[in-house]
Amino acid sequence: MSDNEHDHDFTTGDSGAAATYPKQCSALRKNEHVMIKGRPCKVVEMSTSKTGKHGHAKVHLIALDIFTGKKLEDICPSTHNMDVPVVKRKEYQVSHCFLLWS
Repeated sequence: MSDNEHDHDFTTGDSGAAATYPKQCSALRKNEHVMIKGRPCKVVEMSTSKTGKHGHAKVHLIALDIFTGKKLEDICPSTHNMDVPVVKRKEYQVSHCFLLWS
């Protein structure tokens, strides 16, 4: 055995859990989360167009970036998958707050 067979790279420390999972565009609902242009967003409005002569029905999504509040839009075929971010919200209570004056 050479030394190279046991070389491992542990520099990232990743748990292996995915930050997103796929969901069909037509299965998304208002107030759910979705990735638009690489940003995690909350869907505020959506509409579906009927199937056209040359293609799929389209879903028009309007969503707000959960960090900046910026409005983003996307249009995708209803049968395509979109990435849905894993969002966990935690609230904390601050028990002591110290102010320092100089």
